[in-house]
This record gives sequence, C-alpha cells and structure tokens, in this order.
Amino acid sequence: MSDQPTLAEIRERREIATRRIKEDTGIDQDMIKNIVHGFYAKVRDDAMLGPVFDEKVENWDHHLDRMVMFWSSVALATGNYDGRPMQKHLSLKITRHHFDRWLELFAQTLSEYCEEPAARHFMERALRIASSFEIGIAAHNGVILGKGERYDPVSSWDPK
Repeated sequence: MSDQPTLAEIRERREIATRRIKEDTGIDQDMIKNIVHGFYAKVRDDAMLGPVFDEKVENWDHHLDRMVMFWSSVALATGNYDGRPMQKHLSLKITRHHFDRWLELFAQTLSEYCEEPAARHFMERALRIASSFEIGIAAHNGVILGKGERYDPVSSWDPK
C-alpha cells in the first residue's frame, strides 16, 4: 500500500482548505473577479505600469480571465491555474520600483473591494509573489540579491 494520497484525497483536502479560507476571510469568486478587474483598470491607467503591460498583453479579456484563475488558486487554494507566471515575467525590464507600485495599486484595490481579513490574506500572498518575481527577474539578469536587497539595476534603459 502506498503512503501517497490518492487524487480523490488531494481534491478533498483542497476543497476543505478552500472552504476554510472562504469562511475565515469572506473571499469568494466574485470578490476575486472584482479585485482583478479593478486592479488591472488601475494598472492600465498607471504611468509606470501601464506601458509595461500594454507592451506584453495582447488580449486583455484573456489576461483578466487568467488572472482570476491565478488569484483563485493563490487566494483560495483552488488549483484552477496551471500556468508558469515566472516565465512570462523574466524578460520584463522592471525594477523594485515597478514591484512597489504594483503592490501600492494592489493594496488600494483591496481597500475598495474587501474587508480587512480578506485584504490581509491577499496582501500576504501578493508580497510573496512580488518578492519571488523580483528575485527571479534579478537572477535572470545575472544579479543575485542578498537578504533584504532589492533589484534596481543601473543600465541604459529607463526604469521609470
């Protein structure tokens, strides 16, 4: 007999985790959709982030649908997202300033769409994602960040 859980057991554990998160935070699919759409409306209008996204996102409807699935997986442990988000971000010419702005807009959006337990839950995950992406992008560009260091390269491109 194997000590590995069956697929049914994994699904059941995921459903229990999702139900517990919903109960503890009030997060649901409608909230996730509102946050994603509200956040990306801000991003598209933002002087720093808008151009970065406009250069890469060809189909906004598709992108928003994918981001709803992503945040459903991240916030509710649903497993709905199966992409590789780090890969999509490695070639971007962004610095710590872009991540800081992303987090600022995300926090603003959370304050508009959810109560404190949900906002805290989302923000904890957003901070980990931003940190992971910043470290990954730095490494992709040959920079290994030490503990507490941020990615702010001096190069010929304008990081604003």
